Amino acid sequence: MPILIKGGHVVDPGRFSGRGDVLIDDKGTIAAVGSGFQVPAGCTTIDAQGLLVLPGLVDLHVHFREPGFEYKETIHSGSAAAVAGGFTTVCCMPNTNPVNDNQAVTEFMVERGRLAGLANVLPIGAITKGSEGKELAEIGDLRRSGCVAISDDGRPVMNSLVMRRAMEYALAFDLTVVDHCEDLHLAEGGCMNEGLVSTELGLPGIPSAAEDVMVARNLSLSELTGARLHLAHISTAGSVRMVREAKARGIRVTAEACPHHFTLTESLVRGYNTHAKMNPPLRTGEDVRAIKEGLRDGTIEVIATDHAPHATQEKQQDFTEAPFGIVGLETALSLTLGLVEEGVLTLEQAVAKLTSAPAAAFGLKKGTLAVGADADLTIVDQHAQWEVDPGKFRSKSRNTPFVGWKVKGSVKTTIVGGRVVYEAGSAGG
Repeated sequence: MPILIKGGHVVDPGRFSGRGDVLIDDKGTIAAVGSGFQVPAGCTTIDAQGLLVLPGLVDLHVHFREPGFEYKETIHSGSAAAVAGGFTTVCCMPNTNPVNDNQAVTEFMVERGRLAGLANVLPIGAITKGSEGKELAEIGDLRRSGCVAISDDGRPVMNSLVMRRAMEYALAFDLTVVDHCEDLHLAEGGCMNEGLVSTELGLPGIPSAAEDVMVARNLSLSELTGARLHLAHISTAGSVRMVREAKARGIRVTAEACPHHFTLTESLVRGYNTHAKMNPPLRTGEDVRAIKEGLRDGTIEVIATDHAPHATQEKQQDFTEAPFGIVGLETALSLTLGLVEEGVLTLEQAVAKLTSAPAAAFGLKKGTLAVGADADLTIVDQHAQWEVDPGKFRSKSRNTPFVGWKVKGSVKTTIVGGRVVYEAGSAGG
């Protein structure tokens, strides 16, 4: 049945920004945007007066844990968290058990996403077999079975020759290579940012150089091979500077930042707060300022969550033993809108970093309200304030550092392929 979204503030980056209507046809695609177009009889109307109407958000970096770690998250529960947060397309990292390094695992993930019937679930294949960094996975098979990029996220590819070959194969199959930039030798044993706070707490640190060294390596290999490179969750001032310089030289690189890295600093670790333990770690105020400037000037095109669920008992261990990672799908939009309130980004820039820019980085036909595009939309009350309560999350896990934060920006309705998959306040919504 056709749907008319009426009277909202439509923000489709680079295409349309202003008050207007959006018409979805009965095939689940965008039929018209603006005003004055003919509305078919029997159309369902959604009143969006006073609300933002956005392309469905696209997250290039999530961990849905299935197969193998379903006690942390499943593809269904992760998809439910996604649509509650306004995300209609999510790209799942391959560090499952077994690792997504082959056609069978990829097809399993695609099918589980289809059965969930919520967000579009797009797998990312492993660069190497078992993500062990030694032998390349069958990259062509991964591409044909549904993978939209390749990465050994969580286990950086330390061998530069292997990474070069991966980029060469990825170029042949028109895939983006995503890397978790960390020199494991420099980072060995560390559990937070190396600096004053780690010294004060007596915790082993991870120097910013551990990230910077691998960013430099990957940029050099991208320049050598011509491959599309996407740098996951950059967190240091040095990384931002190198990416900015690489773009000026014409290297095919995109970069993402996570809300926790432009919102929080290493000081949150005081008290041995395991919800402040992530990799890359929270850095200094100087690094946070550099990330914000990178977002402002376009050096960093993409905002991604690195949604990394863990069970409660895992995060209740000693700081050095607790796993890295936090959940982020249900807080990312509000934290990004915080940058708009702060004046770091315009509203259109913020929306682009969550929609059209991530879609472009992986070559996805998502993140737009262009006529004929899939009708994936998010309707948001930009000014509604709410308090972060992990007990209300749709994710199976509760590991967030934002407990009790009062934030603005509430998702009211999420539509995927012309179907309403989330409504705030409804049963299951």
